[in-house]
Amino acid sequence: MSQDLAVAEAPAKVRKSDPKRRRGNRSGFTTGACAAAAARAATIGLVTGEVPASVVCRLPNGQEVAFAVTEPRVDAETAHAVIIKDAGDDPDATNGAHLTADVRCLRGLTGEIVLRGGSGVGVVTREGLGLEVGGPAINPVPCRNIADNVRAVAGALLDRDGLEVTISVPGGEEMAKKTLNARLGILGGISILGTTGIVRPYSTAAFRASVVQAVDVAASQGRQDIVFTTGGRSEKFAMRQLPELDEVCFVQMGDFVKVAFQTAIKRRLARIYVGAMAGKLTKMAQGLAVTHAWKAEVDRDLLADCAQQVGAPADLVEEIRAAETARFAAERLDALGLAVDFHRALARRAMRSLKTCYPGPYRLTMLVCDFEGQFIVRVNDEEGS
Repeated sequence: MSQDLAVAEAPAKVRKSDPKRRRGNRSGFTTGACAAAAARAATIGLVTGEVPASVVCRLPNGQEVAFAVTEPRVDAETAHAVIIKDAGDDPDATNGAHLTADVRCLRGLTGEIVLRGGSGVGVVTREGLGLEVGGPAINPVPCRNIADNVRAVAGALLDRDGLEVTISVPGGEEMAKKTLNARLGILGGISILGTTGIVRPYSTAAFRASVVQAVDVAASQGRQDIVFTTGGRSEKFAMRQLPELDEVCFVQMGDFVKVAFQTAIKRRLARIYVGAMAGKLTKMAQGLAVTHAWKAEVDRDLLADCAQQVGAPADLVEEIRAAETARFAAERLDALGLAVDFHRALARRAMRSLKTCYPGPYRLTMLVCDFEGQFIVRVNDEEGS
């Protein structure tokens, strides 16, 4: 893919050796869709005396999908059904989870459907999630979808009685350790989620939503500081720099700069910290709303300008201008003892860009680390540009 230059003096291009990431394209189903299907199958079992081997469930997006049903059980008052979640090609901590529904008659409670969370479904302990504190972590759309599917097959049963639907997820507490639930105040299990019922492979929608949710939770707890980081390593680094802040203040925004800043500004947070390394700092300095590598390349001219600003030799400046990564610039300048000055210049560029793209009364601080998560420099907007 590289182009050879016919100019002898032009520096050779330095290219990343990693091949382009290959992504699957098979979609899957949300925990909410699987819970609704399990509830529908169990309700059919309660009505007919037999839980079906498969059930057609209507998803929140209106699509009708057939799910295989496992562990069918029925007695006089209750029915039990399980749907095993298939997340498709999406990397999902809940893939393979057994979404379990137990449906029980509530004698005399005509038409009522009561939804409860069982083992492995998280319990909400903090405000800001749009859910009742003390209640199960079952989001509003899945709640409605579960109730709609139960009502669709309950028939005359609801003319005289009500139904209690308990959703549980065996092993859900362990699965939740791979999510941000505990930080959001959801304890003891996973969340039942999904606005459409479909999980798109490598979908960004869920990540964006989690960023908004995390900021909302921090703001609802009365926090005035928020710390955006681009990943796990930069977050651990930022936590070491800001030990006085509660864990709820730290939000991994990943590549989603725009949604993170817009949400923080909307919630009127007083101070925003950004923890990042050279590559993402460069993308922020470019003014990109999404900093993923697939969205746009690193601006090598910007990196070269920063290097020149801090006194890098002219030949190195041109090498940086031809290189493919910010890491190349960072490592070469570090070898010359210019790492702090270079990263400070880059952080100031990023800060100016962020304040221009997302204006507001907040104070902004950039925390910069190297590729091992070690501190390089801190830049406050009070210092000016």
